[in-house]
Amino acid sequence: MAARRRGAALGLCATVCLLDMAFCKGFVEDLDESFKENRKDDIWLVDFYAPWCGHCKKLEPIWNEVGLEMKSVGSPVKVGKMDATSYSSIASEFGVRGYPTIKLLKGDLAYNYRGPRTKDDIIEFAHRVSGALIRPLPSQQMFEHVRKRHRVFFVYIGGESPLKEKYIDAASELIVYTYFYSASEEVVPEYVTLKEMPAVLVFKDETYFVYDEYEDGDLSSWINRERFQNYLTMDGFLLYELGDTGKLVAIAVIDEKNTSAEHTRLKSIIQEVARDYRDQFHRDFQFGHMDGNDYINTLLMDELKVPTVVVLNTSNQQYFLLDRQINNAEDMVQFINNILDGTVDAQGGDSILQRLKRMVFDAKSTIVHLSYGVL
Repeated sequence: MAARRRGAALGLCATVCLLDMAFCKGFVEDLDESFKENRKDDIWLVDFYAPWCGHCKKLEPIWNEVGLEMKSVGSPVKVGKMDATSYSSIASEFGVRGYPTIKLLKGDLAYNYRGPRTKDDIIEFAHRVSGALIRPLPSQQMFEHVRKRHRVFFVYIGGESPLKEKYIDAASELIVYTYFYSASEEVVPEYVTLKEMPAVLVFKDETYFVYDEYEDGDLSSWINRERFQNYLTMDGFLLYELGDTGKLVAIAVIDEKNTSAEHTRLKSIIQEVARDYRDQFHRDFQFGHMDGNDYINTLLMDELKVPTVVVLNTSNQQYFLLDRQINNAEDMVQFINNILDGTVDAQGGDSILQRLKRMVFDAKSTIVHLSYGVL
């Protein structure tokens, strides 16, 4: 009798799950060849997928949740999916090169999504890109609301100017990553000091930085560098994204489950340097910690002992390993300064020799994984 009840309960659960899946799928449109002509009057968030793709199958339930939530909040963005293998010519026109590819299509513009494949991150992307390119901040109350809501955002302050034109151009390119606003000088909080107008500012880490053309160079490049918080929890995807910034990345490689003094101390030192020396280093350095050394070992083709600190140059695959004991923030600052003045030797890189080493390393890794698979 009990077995029958359990069976009935499991059957009911399975039925409910199937109904939930069907309900969510109802808010995601299956797109075909007619989409090319019919889409232009609407804003579309589209998943271009391949039926055989494992990553696409993993995204499918998340995508159904995205469709449901976008509909429930009354978003003007329609959510769809297209089999890019069946409609390859249309997918090719939208620049689809791999699967899954997520794009927001708005008029003649197509924006690529390159963030984490989570429901909240995808929805945030859709809301940001589907709205105004540059959003006005008409009051101090609105400014404070935005500051509390976003960890990083950019603001243009002033009237029409060549700088504003550059700001608009930068926003057109980088809206996929961050928010852009405009405001008058009266709206800016009293703690903000501006030496000249117009100005572009980034607000993050409970402070702000002002763009300086002489010090910072091209505005778009500066925005791309400054769109991250100063201290981050690192993973492989984030390190890939940081490669576009040109910054060095100082990482405490730790075991977060290990609560010993050495692990917590190195993380605290990196956090302290990021916080207390941000004015000195924020142009050149990004800071953070990473749980475990698996990804770093693959990146460096080496076996790092945990805990440790490694400094990565993600733009050219060079890295710097500790050549001294790090007991406090002052030791870490000295290590960073020695990297900047060239007295610490860089390892790795993207030379021909390193590329050959990478090929051998990847081949060995593949053999090891295959061997474990056979066993």
